Amino acid sequence: MRKKNISIILPSLYGGGAERVNLDLAHEFDRKGFQVEFVLMQARGELLKEAEDKFSVFDMNCERARNISSYLRKYFRNRKPDVLIISIWPLTVIVPIVLYFSSYSCKVIICEHNTLSLQYKNYGKFHHLAMRISMAVGYRLAHSRVGVSKGVVEDISNLSWIGLRKFKVIHNPVRQISKASEQSLRDVESLWSCESGARILSVGSFKKQKNQQLLLRAFAQVENKNAHLMFVGEGEGKNNLLKLTSALGLAEKVTFAGFQIDPTPFYKTADLFVLSSDYEGFGNVIVEALACGTRVVSTNCKSGPSEILENGKYGILVPVSNENALSSAIKQALSSPKNPSLLIERAKNFAQDIIAERYLELL
Repeated sequence: MRKKNISIILPSLYGGGAERVNLDLAHEFDRKGFQVEFVLMQARGELLKEAEDKFSVFDMNCERARNISSYLRKYFRNRKPDVLIISIWPLTVIVPIVLYFSSYSCKVIICEHNTLSLQYKNYGKFHHLAMRISMAVGYRLAHSRVGVSKGVVEDISNLSWIGLRKFKVIHNPVRQISKASEQSLRDVESLWSCESGARILSVGSFKKQKNQQLLLRAFAQVENKNAHLMFVGEGEGKNNLLKLTSALGLAEKVTFAGFQIDPTPFYKTADLFVLSSDYEGFGNVIVEALACGTRVVSTNCKSGPSEILENGKYGILVPVSNENALSSAIKQALSSPKNPSLLIERAKNFAQDIIAERYLELL
């Protein structure tokens, strides 16, 4: 019997949350007997090698989403996928429309990973209207519409003028945490350059949405001479973070560790993980921290963190953009008792096999 083909369509495979999620789902689909192929606007990014080592990768080599219709029609004609899983607007609307006007048909699942009304709120009224109209049309051509949190589903339902019951919430999967090698743990220990007890970790791309500057300012208020802050990630906002670090006199207390394919040793050697985002679709890094038994403080974004932490049961939630509240929560968390087994148990709800099965139910 022929394996069913699943094509995962993305802009690229840079090291963002949506890209990591789709790669983790691909591994699970493969284990369940499906043939998986990545279809990328541009075959580039930190996660590309991992995809190429295991899966077929089709490079459309297309700079702009609006120009991909001819590439997609050719792809449908030659590869004949059984299922399309499409992430990230505007691909989530362009691909279903192109498929509708092609001579090919297959199952279409679209998935949004962010609160688009916040992500694009400064793009102007015309962009906002065009986005809403495109969603109203493209989403209706999909067989299934998915959001990675209740907040995302409410957001895209409102934007697309499509009722909530037409969408499904499927949380992001988090891969099974690897057993960090003794060498990797030693390497990260040397980066911390301080004793455990007040090690604070941030993992994520340096971009405005993540608001790491808020975390830096909150960290400056932590009155603990042994406290140390580690940033894992890269991005266009790094230079501004470096300048603020220097301006706050924190150069000796802050480490920039760069992008890491596997941040597990960082979670395992940290005492506290902090997410300072203005908004999130879900917040994979929170679950990764929980899976390592690491305490969590997070801003209470519109969607994601409160769902993962069950309104504060598994971590501390603070108002968005409030550095005083964030600093107080950091100090509170560092002085609170540890209960790693409780956090690890919570993270199991987001295991790859459980989440992948939710997607397969849509086929």
